[in-house]
Amino acid sequence: MNPLRILLTAALSAASLLISAQSMTDKIICVDDNGQFRRGDSLYTFHGTNYWYGPILASETPAGDYELLCRDLDSLKAMGITNLRVLAGAEGPEGLTHHIAPVLQTAPGVYNEALLRGLDRFMAELERRDMTAVLYLTNAWEWSGGYGSYLQWAGHGVAPDPTDDGYNRYVDHVAKFILDPKARDMAVDHARFMASRVNSVTGRPYSESPALMAWQVANEPRAFSNAGKQALHDWILDMARAIKSSDPNHMVSTGSEGSVGCQLDLDLWTRIHEAPEIDYAVIHLWPTNWGWASRDSVEAHLPQAIDYCREYVMEHVEAIRPARKPLVIEEFGYPRNGFKFERTAPVTARDGFYRFVVDLCASTPEIAGFNFWGYSGDARPRHQYWQQGDPFLCDPAHEPQGMYSVFSTDPTTLQILRR
Repeated sequence: MNPLRILLTAALSAASLLISAQSMTDKIICVDDNGQFRRGDSLYTFHGTNYWYGPILASETPAGDYELLCRDLDSLKAMGITNLRVLAGAEGPEGLTHHIAPVLQTAPGVYNEALLRGLDRFMAELERRDMTAVLYLTNAWEWSGGYGSYLQWAGHGVAPDPTDDGYNRYVDHVAKFILDPKARDMAVDHARFMASRVNSVTGRPYSESPALMAWQVANEPRAFSNAGKQALHDWILDMARAIKSSDPNHMVSTGSEGSVGCQLDLDLWTRIHEAPEIDYAVIHLWPTNWGWASRDSVEAHLPQAIDYCREYVMEHVEAIRPARKPLVIEEFGYPRNGFKFERTAPVTARDGFYRFVVDLCASTPEIAGFNFWGYSGDARPRHQYWQQGDPFLCDPAHEPQGMYSVFSTDPTTLQILRR
């Protein structure tokens, strides 16, 4: 071939790759000067769900179910539910009670390559459908390892199981995480590693993926003690800086429940979310978990749950308003009537709560999106509590299967979300 033609072909190929990469990064979501999400030239708002197990379904492991994943994604897309909040992967040893498997990070810096490729495959499927994901990197709770696993690797022993050993014993133990520099630094290293990954399916760095809305520090990061409040603030910002050092293109969020996750300290939540390292604010709503609606009568206590949740949302809206950042209600759930777990149990109370949240989001300009908890689609539970080999539902391993699940057989709930 003519040398000039070779050079011209190479130049055109490089230019094509550059244009392709630029077109991808043009679709990356950011926050504009008016405190709104923007994607390219358009404002971005969303209806979304929690779907923490998506990367496991996409993996070529015994736990994978690629056909189910694609069916769920197609169903969600058809309903306009296009943003998925997802666990990047679990940490710690497998085989623990109330702990999901398989595990992504089995020891500090040691990863299950099949699950990393599963995450790659999952993100590629979202790109194909023009859907987006928020990827949270660790967890304050036992069901995916999180705080307890890093403490174990730092020499503090195996974390108590809150279901079997008592909630207070668990809290007393994991409160050490935020005060232990070694444990915290392992989580920071993990965040840096994940944010620097190149997708083995698309061949592009995650930093260029239009399917990634944001990295998230953790699921419900807590101090678990007043002594750890400032350390929680500092660790969250350390995690955010580590992520942005590897991926300066994408947003970072916290995963916080709101003041409930900050020792009931609204000022602490506000200071964390005002920081420049954090791009938008998040809260969760769990009226039955937080005692705002008794599980003995979820129907009768629905009005009280709605009143408490409205007040909770609006106080966070007011708190973050001076920072000019969007707010996302990224977790909310309500049980079936009678606190039943079976798919056949009525959902009138749940539908009432979901309708409240959807209407509140629509009428409050500062709220830019929501993720209900959560979509279980066509999966069906086999046991009351998850066991290895069972299908995955949005209800994690420590919760009764079906507790907060929205199935494909819940048409009235899905109709509310489809709005």
